[in-house]
Amino acid sequence: MIYDIRTYGDPVLRKEALPVEDVNDEIREIIDSMVESMHEAGGVGLAAPQIGVSKRIFVIDIEDGKIRKVINPEFLEFSKEIVEHEEGCLSVPGVYKKVKRPARVKIKYTNENGEKVIEEAEGLLSRAFQHEADHLDATLFVDKLSPVAKRMVSKKLQALKKETEKKDIK
Repeated sequence: MIYDIRTYGDPVLRKEALPVEDVNDEIREIIDSMVESMHEAGGVGLAAPQIGVSKRIFVIDIEDGKIRKVINPEFLEFSKEIVEHEEGCLSVPGVYKKVKRPARVKIKYTNENGEKVIEEAEGLLSRAFQHEADHLDATLFVDKLSPVAKRMVSKKLQALKKETEKKDIK
């Protein structure tokens, strides 16, 4: 099933996601639909709040041959080295700006089979883990922009918010 992706201004994106208590068939079905929705939208990651599900789940496919299905993630380490790269988001369409993040992370999560996974990541994977985990904490990448960069996209964000509110009224 392809989900509609919630956009900037939708209240669900500003609500902290709840932990998954039990990895069951319902959760696996949501995850599979999230992967399908992410691919359909041309994204490299998708968090459950972006489809209106307030659960601590996200999926990532950076085309390295492994689709990551992440449940209840917890960061164990962040590198001291900070890198700046351009980011975009399926929930903030048309906005791309540079964001500073730790270069490397170590993350612990549960996969769709209920198994614990510890993974170290750098580059795009590290950035994707951090970006998607932010969604679970009700943070969008535009929240991390410098004041100047934020001003540069403020009109676009206001327009997205109005568009989202119009959708909700219908």
